[in-house]
Amino acid sequence: MVPQKEPNTYEKQLVALGRVLQILREEENSDVLIDTVINYLKTEFEYSVIWIGLYDRLEHRLFGKGGVTPTGEISFLKQRFVLNPGDVLEQVMIQQRPVAIPDLREELRAGEWRKAAKKHNIQGTVIFPIRYRDRCYGVTLLGSSAWGVSPKPDEKARLSMILGEFAASLFQIESEWQRQQIRHPDEPLLNLLSQMRSLTGLGPRLEAAVEETHQFIQPTRTSVYWFERERRYFWRRVSNRQRTTGFGEANQPASGITAQEVSGFYQALASDQIVSIGEALSSLKADTTTRLMQQIKARSLLAAPILFQDELQGFLAVEGSEPRIWTEHEKNFIRGAAQIIALTAPLDGVETTIEQIRTDQELVSEIARSIYDEDDWKNTLKRAADQLCKRLKAERFLVLMYDKDLDGYEICYQSHPSNRRPLTTLLENLTKADRKLLKRSPEAIGIENLDGDLKLIGWRDRLLELGIKSLILCNTTIDQDPEGIVVICHEAPRSWNRVERELVRVVSQQLGLILHQWQLQREMEQQQTVTQSIQQGLSVMQQTQELERLKQAALHHLTQVMQAPVAVLVSWMPGHSSARLISSPPPSDRFGVNVDTIVPVHTDFLIQRVLEQPDILALTVQDVPISSRQWLYGAGIGQLLLMALRTTSDAEPSGIVIVVDQPERRWADRHLAAMKVLVNQLAWSRRHIMLMERFVSQRLNLERLSWYKHRRVDEAHRAVVAGLRRLDELNNPKEPLFATRQQQLLRQLKDAIAPLNFMLQEEEWKLQMHPSTISLISLLKRALERVDDRIKQQQLWTQVHDETNLTIGGDIAKIELVLYEILLNACERSPKGGRIDLWCRQIDSRWFELLITDAGHLEPLLLEELESGRKDWLAPSILDHPPGLHLLVCQSLMKTIGGEFNLYRLDDGRNTTRLVLPLATQPPSSTGKAKHKPNEH
Repeated sequence: MVPQKEPNTYEKQLVALGRVLQILREEENSDVLIDTVINYLKTEFEYSVIWIGLYDRLEHRLFGKGGVTPTGEISFLKQRFVLNPGDVLEQVMIQQRPVAIPDLREELRAGEWRKAAKKHNIQGTVIFPIRYRDRCYGVTLLGSSAWGVSPKPDEKARLSMILGEFAASLFQIESEWQRQQIRHPDEPLLNLLSQMRSLTGLGPRLEAAVEETHQFIQPTRTSVYWFERERRYFWRRVSNRQRTTGFGEANQPASGITAQEVSGFYQALASDQIVSIGEALSSLKADTTTRLMQQIKARSLLAAPILFQDELQGFLAVEGSEPRIWTEHEKNFIRGAAQIIALTAPLDGVETTIEQIRTDQELVSEIARSIYDEDDWKNTLKRAADQLCKRLKAERFLVLMYDKDLDGYEICYQSHPSNRRPLTTLLENLTKADRKLLKRSPEAIGIENLDGDLKLIGWRDRLLELGIKSLILCNTTIDQDPEGIVVICHEAPRSWNRVERELVRVVSQQLGLILHQWQLQREMEQQQTVTQSIQQGLSVMQQTQELERLKQAALHHLTQVMQAPVAVLVSWMPGHSSARLISSPPPSDRFGVNVDTIVPVHTDFLIQRVLEQPDILALTVQDVPISSRQWLYGAGIGQLLLMALRTTSDAEPSGIVIVVDQPERRWADRHLAAMKVLVNQLAWSRRHIMLMERFVSQRLNLERLSWYKHRRVDEAHRAVVAGLRRLDELNNPKEPLFATRQQQLLRQLKDAIAPLNFMLQEEEWKLQMHPSTISLISLLKRALERVDDRIKQQQLWTQVHDETNLTIGGDIAKIELVLYEILLNACERSPKGGRIDLWCRQIDSRWFELLITDAGHLEPLLLEELESGRKDWLAPSILDHPPGLHLLVCQSLMKTIGGEFNLYRLDDGRNTTRLVLPLATQPPSSTGKAKHKPNEH
């Protein structure tokens, strides 16, 4: 056999270390573990003081568990050491790292250990944490009488292994102890279910739940609080400290908690949340926590809601007189117990609930019958309002309908007590969140306290002014945008249960049929009104033949159809660069338009922006450029609709139409469609009238030119024929006066055709005014000479009544032709042996009046059309042929030269032709006959 070698010191240390580690891993008693560690440290290390202290988390201190001292006195090592901020022991606990102290007697942060160090002469000291993972279970103090002693590296390694295994064993022991201490709620809850099955009545069941909860959680007091909906408060129905009889009655007097005082607590319960209030921890806000704890006279609370079909029936509460940390198992148990109560609670009032459901069904059926039987929908709404307000004990009933034009909800119907103020004005549109909520909610929405609820934030102030504190509302068409809303209001905060919400939903759906029918009828009436207005406007514009009347009529009907205060037309002639304004009605301070402004078409930004748009352009007043605000300056202008005047997309625009209204105006689709129709008709009618006026003007000009040239040629022809006849009368060329008379006749022929030269050169397509002067005597003499043959033929008697010696100015040639035409017509219609009088009268220094009377026959239709104009240019007219055509030309020509022409019948049956001629501004150079010179005509 090989002799065994004696183990050296290192091997002995390893063996001792392994033995101790095995004990630490296998032992489950903490005292044995502590003794094992102390003995190992005493045996293997040369320290005069050894101490182990374990950490108390609740008290934040170290419990001494024993150790070794030089004197053998260990009572000091069993003491409790409070950890103060800055102490060296607290530093080790927090940092979980060893700390070496050269002389413990001089360490100011050592606390009570400094005194012990002086007593036992402890100098060099090392404090090790007892830690497992990130958790520290205590410390180990090793002290020596030598100064500055610290463990060697191998000693540090062994200490780390021993203390680490010690901490791991403590963790296992603590975990097992906690597992054994945990009480599982499943068995007590199963026991409670068994009791509930054998008990009858809600009172005994609540008492059983309170008793089982109190035994499991062991608080100071356990209670069930019941919720009173109409008055919105909780009252203590059952408590383990208030054992009284008759708890099955709902009106049993008990202390209460108002929901308004602890609104946060109430909201948490209604949201199915457990409320936990313990030591330095609360699931509620500080102010709510304070008020609640003052109400229940407790320092800790754990409350679970009793909810049935999302309706709060009450809550189960455990209360403590001291601060307490509630565990998860306790929270789970109280939630389970509260849910068991919620399942059994409805059975208590099942008969009452059935009776209420039957009553509600009768109410719904009666409202449904009235909807189909009543012709007047207001009577139906009144009946529904009376019955619902009576059933729900409410004061107000509102039916609201969304108005797209006003972007708000108008009151279609409302019912309220006679001593309450009605809701008179429009309610603004709902927020996006409220509209989404009403659209998606499958039932009516109840608001218990309007003052503290975020719903209907836009209506809150208006409703609170009327004294409304709570309400229930429902969309009349579920899953659609809320076009109709039924609102039932109460003047005190209250809750609305599921049955009430369902009743309101069903009634709202029924009333939705009425609202939908009423809405369709209203839209139809509105559309019919707009259509009639459009038809009237189109008819007026189609019948109007004057451009200015057309503009006024179009703007007037546009304001009526659009229901706008002012419509403006900015128009210009095609190809022109400046525009004029016209408004209907006339501008005011609120909707001001500067109609005297000349607007530059090509440089005005607003006009150019409208012309770029093929359709209606909607703008706000902020979008209008500053330059355009100079002529569109009304303080009340907020919204504008603008559209260009175009007959076709390729046609050149000739204006824009602007409709203005106040800032809050919204334009309905029917108004936009009506504006398109009226503006397009205005564009076509305006174009038609402008074309007609141009064609009529061109026709009159051509007729005038034709008549003028014909008369000129006729005059020249007459003069030439007369001259040629005189030439034929010259018999003998040898007579002494033959050459002189021949030259005179040739000069007269030349003078006769001289005006034709001017006419051919200057008046090829258009008459030109050539002013000159002539005496009145000469003018009348020449005119009568031209009709002398007709006068003799008709055997007429003519007389000139003239006591003046005036000079006529203007285009004498044309005036003379007009006078000739009038005298010719008078001669032709006068009977043989009749009379023609010429009456001369000076009106003022500028004008002269000539009246020509005759007794001939004159068609009344000719007088009418000369006076008022042609009614229809396509129909045959007496003005299409002479003498009406020639008289119409004379009338037009007189207007052109600045004079007047009128033909009418006197009361005695005579015809009177009235001419107003301009007087010359200077007297003529000679009197007598007017000389016919080319430059005078």
